[in-house]
Amino acid sequence: MKNYNYILGISAIAISLFSCSDSNGKADGYGNFEATEITISAENNGKLMQFDVNEGDVIEKDLFIGYIDTIPLTLKREQLQVSKAVISSKSKGVLSQISVLNAKLKTVNTNKTRVENLIKDNAGTQKQLDDIEGEIDVIKNQIRSVEIQNAPVVNELKSIDVQLKQIDDQIQKNKIINPTNGTVLTKYAEPNEITAFGKPLYKIANLNTMQLRVYVSETQLANIKIGQEVTVKIDDADTMKSYKGTISWVASEAEFTPKIIQTKEERVALVYAVKIDVVNDGSLKIGMPAELWINL
Repeated sequence: MKNYNYILGISAIAISLFSCSDSNGKADGYGNFEATEITISAENNGKLMQFDVNEGDVIEKDLFIGYIDTIPLTLKREQLQVSKAVISSKSKGVLSQISVLNAKLKTVNTNKTRVENLIKDNAGTQKQLDDIEGEIDVIKNQIRSVEIQNAPVVNELKSIDVQLKQIDDQIQKNKIINPTNGTVLTKYAEPNEITAFGKPLYKIANLNTMQLRVYVSETQLANIKIGQEVTVKIDDADTMKSYKGTISWVASEAEFTPKIIQTKEERVALVYAVKIDVVNDGSLKIGMPAELWINL
């Protein structure tokens, strides 16, 4: 009888301990690790002259990776500069006249500032300011008159200047500059290949902090909030390896259980997606399965 009571007591203690464990020894959620992946694409057409990047490389933001052939753009730029020089030589008098008027306008604007300061100190008169403002209007009208009389030449020069800026922008875009810190996941092109605008060159992601996406039921939402610390576990050699995680996002709307859940009961259940940020020690990979354990 004593042994029977002893066994009952041990059983009661065991049941009590198991009932106090997290979810009866089961994880609170299951999911896979993911990271924000960015695909870097070519911004121009041409031959890939240099492309110094390999899969697995950890590269920094603003690092020069390579460039697309710029010879055609450079030749076009030189051609525009020659055209501008020819037009400028024909309209040298017009440009000189406009330059003189702009210099005169700058001087008058400086005098206007001085008179305004004198008026503030009660050392100048409103008439002086009115005279200078009138002079400014006259100079501006003179500049406008010269530009109207020589509009074709002036507009052509302005058009060439715009084209030169466009060429410079295209030449700059021929440089491949890495936009963010991260690890190269996939390389899509090789040097000497012909690339085109929008063609992917490589894919990169910051793997220092991984995001575990899990799905939880509505009843679990009461125990979850953004900024909360949780435990994340992954499979190890003989046991589970634990990480500290922080909940960074909780879905505002429910959705059906993802297709990876195959049981009939859970396929029709509504769940909420949750993201947990986990600092990567090098062991976490994109797509790796993991478990969520809520610290109560």
